[in-house]
Amino acid sequence: MVKQTTRRAEAHVAAPARSNGRPARSGPSVIVLLTCAMAFSMMQLFLLGALGPRLVGEWGISRTVLGLTTTAGFGIAAMLSPVAGRLVDRVGPRRCLVALLLMAAVALALIGAAPGPAGLLIAVALGGLPQALANPATNKIILAGFPPERRGSVTGFKQSGVQVGAFVAGLPLSLLAAGVGWRGAVWAAAGTAAGAAVWAARALPADPAAAAATGPRPVSASRGVVWRLAAFSLLLGCGIASVNTYLALFGTQRLGLGPTTAAALLATLGVAGIGGRVAWSRAAGRPGRAEVLPALLAAGAVGAALLLAASLPVHMVVWPAAVAVGVFAVSANAVSMVLVMQRAAPGTAGADSALVSAGFFAGFALGPPLFGVLVSATGYGPGWLLVAGEFAGAAMTALPRLLRQRQG
Repeated sequence: MVKQTTRRAEAHVAAPARSNGRPARSGPSVIVLLTCAMAFSMMQLFLLGALGPRLVGEWGISRTVLGLTTTAGFGIAAMLSPVAGRLVDRVGPRRCLVALLLMAAVALALIGAAPGPAGLLIAVALGGLPQALANPATNKIILAGFPPERRGSVTGFKQSGVQVGAFVAGLPLSLLAAGVGWRGAVWAAAGTAAGAAVWAARALPADPAAAAATGPRPVSASRGVVWRLAAFSLLLGCGIASVNTYLALFGTQRLGLGPTTAAALLATLGVAGIGGRVAWSRAAGRPGRAEVLPALLAAGAVGAALLLAASLPVHMVVWPAAVAVGVFAVSANAVSMVLVMQRAAPGTAGADSALVSAGFFAGFALGPPLFGVLVSATGYGPGWLLVAGEFAGAAMTALPRLLRQRQG
């Protein structure tokens, strides 16, 4: 009975999903849609980072409170990720992808309507729901619709959507905010997310019928690797979230940049992250590469954080530092997702993706408030050194010998 259940689960994951007897579409339009879903799932984080100087100016909130907004969203995402992963495995990725885009639209609309910090925290907390669904749903669509040899590069493009969100928040939406106000810019993002939900409902094939729940649930064949990647993602997330949340504010408060120029730092980080995620994920798809890359990329991220500290005396260094964060730290998260998809047992792709995502989101919840408290007490220099320490811890956790696990 167990073997029969496993075979049914394997067919459910490995075989291309069908709608009306036709294979699931797996062309460029689906890749673009998955990229958009990832962008909107975390758009609120980048908008808060890019618009942070305007929020601080309008409401007079502290750096610590700004960090708590990130904690609210990603704390919810971390708690819900295990449930979200099982939900995707049970009800199907198409339904979950449409739901996450609709919830992202609602969360962004509420952020735009927030009367003050309390309303902002509530709206951002709601945004944790689409974040929890994003990686399990998109990874499941890739496993169902693309052959193994294409999954690494497709995952890279899909994961680059998060950095597309950083670019859009850091440049187009910040320019829009300069003209129509930050609320109008956020509402524009909400409307676009709602349109993407309609697109997903029309473009993706119907979810296949769920396999009958007879017998025990499949267990990941590489659970130890998945747990270690979750720990790696927690430390990585702490550092990345601190940079995303405070980089623009750092630019205005310590480097003398205007709000729009400071937001462009996030856009720079986003562009670098797009290229890095695509390139490194493609490299991770080659045999023997995936286990080595996370530690190497986290080590490169340490150098990026040290460059941010060095920008205090030499202001122009902040621009190559932003590029380095995108190329190394941000790309490391995409490579970890490639590893999860390579190791996932039949029927557990959603749950395994969710576990690693939970670690990443927990890091996003913990990192910014710790950074904000430290900066308020000691200044940005020690704050960036804290980020360097978090990246160093991630590198140690992801040493290749610890992630190397033979299958079969």
